[in-house]
Amino acid sequence: MPKPTVFISYSHKDEIWKDRLRPHLGVLEQVGHITIWDDRDIGAGAEWYDEIKQVMERAAVTVCLISADYLSSDFCIKEEIPYLLERRARNGMTLIPVLVRPCFWKAVPWLKPIQMLPRDGKCVSSDFKDDWDVPFAEVAGCIFEILEDPDYQPPAPPPPPWSPPEKVDIRRLPMTGAELFGRQKEMELLDEAWESDQTHVVSLVAWGGVGKSTLVNKWLERLAADNYRGARRVYAWSFYSQGTGERVSSADLFISEALDWFGDPAPTAGSLWDKGQRLADLVRREKTLLVLDGMEPLQSGLKYDRGKVKDPALATLLAELARQNQGLCVITTRVAVADLAPFPETTRQEDLEQISAEAGRALLRIGRVRGTDAELEAATRDFGNHALALNLLAAYLHDIPGHHISNASEIPDLDVSEEKGKHPRRVMAAFEQRFGDGPEVELLLMLGLFDRPAKAEEIAALRAAPPIPDLTEHIQGLSEADWLRLLDKLRRVKLIAPESSHRPDTLDAHPLVREHFGQKLQQEHPDAWREGNNRLYEHLKAATKELPDTIEEMAPLYAAVAHGCQAGRHQEALDVVYGRRIKRWNEHFSTKKLGAFGADLAALSGFFDPPWNQPVAGLTEGWKGWVLNQAGLYLRALGRLVEAAQPMQAALEAAIEQENWNSAASVASNLSELYLTLGDLAQALTYAQQSVDLADRSGDAFQREGKRTVLADALHQAGRLEEAEHLFREAEEMQKATQPQFPLLYTLSGFLYCDLLLGQGEYQEVQSRAGQTLEWAKQYDLGLLSIALDHLSLGRAHLLQAQQEGSHDFTQAVAHLERAVDGLRQAGQQDDLPRGLLARAELRRVMGSLARARGDLEEALSIATRGGMGLHQADCHLEYARLHLAYGEKEEVRESLAKARGMIEEMGYHRRDGEVAELEERL
Repeated sequence: MPKPTVFISYSHKDEIWKDRLRPHLGVLEQVGHITIWDDRDIGAGAEWYDEIKQVMERAAVTVCLISADYLSSDFCIKEEIPYLLERRARNGMTLIPVLVRPCFWKAVPWLKPIQMLPRDGKCVSSDFKDDWDVPFAEVAGCIFEILEDPDYQPPAPPPPPWSPPEKVDIRRLPMTGAELFGRQKEMELLDEAWESDQTHVVSLVAWGGVGKSTLVNKWLERLAADNYRGARRVYAWSFYSQGTGERVSSADLFISEALDWFGDPAPTAGSLWDKGQRLADLVRREKTLLVLDGMEPLQSGLKYDRGKVKDPALATLLAELARQNQGLCVITTRVAVADLAPFPETTRQEDLEQISAEAGRALLRIGRVRGTDAELEAATRDFGNHALALNLLAAYLHDIPGHHISNASEIPDLDVSEEKGKHPRRVMAAFEQRFGDGPEVELLLMLGLFDRPAKAEEIAALRAAPPIPDLTEHIQGLSEADWLRLLDKLRRVKLIAPESSHRPDTLDAHPLVREHFGQKLQQEHPDAWREGNNRLYEHLKAATKELPDTIEEMAPLYAAVAHGCQAGRHQEALDVVYGRRIKRWNEHFSTKKLGAFGADLAALSGFFDPPWNQPVAGLTEGWKGWVLNQAGLYLRALGRLVEAAQPMQAALEAAIEQENWNSAASVASNLSELYLTLGDLAQALTYAQQSVDLADRSGDAFQREGKRTVLADALHQAGRLEEAEHLFREAEEMQKATQPQFPLLYTLSGFLYCDLLLGQGEYQEVQSRAGQTLEWAKQYDLGLLSIALDHLSLGRAHLLQAQQEGSHDFTQAVAHLERAVDGLRQAGQQDDLPRGLLARAELRRVMGSLARARGDLEEALSIATRGGMGLHQADCHLEYARLHLAYGEKEEVRESLAKARGMIEEMGYHRRDGEVAELEERL
């Protein structure tokens, strides 16, 4: 049977008292009663924090040497004591405090109920000046009595009261350091959030290298020891490897894999918003712990919406979990998540401060750095209290004889902001100077080419002959044994990550390390930067399936586009990879079949400098206009309407300059529709009229008739009904001449005309028209959107008929509107979905299903608000006023009506003037 362990917890300033206590405990150790342990027993190179944690876990007795330094030590009080008190309460470990120096210990709550030695409030250093052996012998005697008691039972951890989860997948989280200092408060916050029914999402916010991921990993270790405390499923994902710069990123892969893992039968089906909604429903079906690490690449850096999640599926997921979640979602990010602001009662955003000076001192000391406590704490402050900088500094100083902290003063400062990682970069630059011109720096420069973990075959492509000047000249000739020694060396100094147990064939580094060496390569060796990216471009093109079928298979091609752009091969990357193999041109495979709007937008960002202002010079003029328009369309599809305007306007200017009237007319009409959705009626009318003029100039019959319906719709929303109806009829006559087989306006144009007719009460004509165009849409495969819009027109027409005839038969209205909403979700057109939700909310209100009507309204308003869709927002407030009226909530009616009236007047949305007046009369 192993001997009981006695752990000595103390401040290093009290080491003399620990050394005087040890011989007395050594008597018990010599006769075989105990094993003594303090932190000086840690072997060289041992994982310091883990070893202390393991000893605290198995200790039968802990002796705490109490002094002012001990009670003011961050590490002792915030790390050791809470863990020891938890063990004392959980399984009966004995805790013996010993007062070694005078201090006001009575102010410390946890000490009050525990018997202090020496007894009677005496102090070792003050009351036993002549004979320190007396109190320490008393400590040894007390331990002997406890352990020799016949009834003594050594502490044994009880089995966790929770059964293991059904599924756990945390393999994608990054490897992090073993040490965690000064984070007990945050650990307690996470514990409380997990146990709380009120907290649904916790976001840990801090700049890179502070230790967010380490904190989460340590908390997960604690949970795992308790079978995850009732979680039925645990799923983790890290976005951190997608880069730290301004490049646009996507959550497509995460959404796809998470849907599959949680059991969705069709992970690629539906719109981005629908996928986010389905994933939220699956996550909250059982008590689930969802961890999303390094979310900042998915957040906007623009001033007006800083921190807003750019990916609609991810944004929907977070909003839904914030609204309702029986488990917990934990996020780490560099930027506060703006999408959580509307949910202050169910979410917490915790700004993590840099580590304390005492925690930094401990971090340096376990790295075997020598110096006084004051010197180590001063160095901690000098390096920004930055955990990554201090880890690298400890490794850097370890190779200097004496390992003294004074050598840190020789590391030059850098002209870099703290936000850009100034302090870690100082140490990286010092390592560069030490390594000189050799394989160490070359490997780090190679990793700077990646915004993700580098696979073995990608590294092999870079190392292949002939060597790349200034990048692989030293590495290219290394033997396999030398290569492994190089990896071991850079891992030892913490410049590259430890080998991953889940992805042993990859090499990775902290994002700040990759960013630092990537910038160095690009700025100082531009030819090597281009050639390195060129090799990766060629490798990924050749190694990937010609026409991938899934988003996972497509990922290397997206990476190839990024490397091709960095290599300066923009035109070829656009044509050969993005256009031919990802988009598949008119098939629009990546967006229509995979719903990868975010990934496509990320790929397009490589053709801009910067996004979304100016296409790169490497594209021909015609292609510059094309990427501008595509970026605008994707931004619009993603609900980022304000951003979409700028590239569309630039595309319009380019098309006009090139006298490409067809393209110019299309872009102008897209701009009109965009501004109409935003609620800027004046701009919408201007661009609509311009689209008609440009279409007439083109002479293209299809353009001429189509752009008239765009102008007609803008006029309709502005309340100019006669002009709108005249243009719709004119467009229809033009269509009859060019497409005699289609005598009625159809697809979006037909829906917009039906919208006008329904406002005039013409439900019979709409039933006839939409019934016919629905048949055409199915017969000629005109797309999901056309079919959904026809069902929407029919559903609204049948609802209007029932209302006008006083009928209670809503069968047809229900059937068509259910199909309309489902179809709009599948079509993925976010700016059209509120139309269907509003119509179904009206139907449910009329049928008396008020709670379900409110649910549709909440979703519609959420989408409209998130996307800045002004007209839809006004319509939602009008319908809310009617719903409150049905509930008899007069004050709420007035409030909603006032919001609607204000928006309608400001936007010039005069189509709704009569509805506002009617509601005011009813009040």
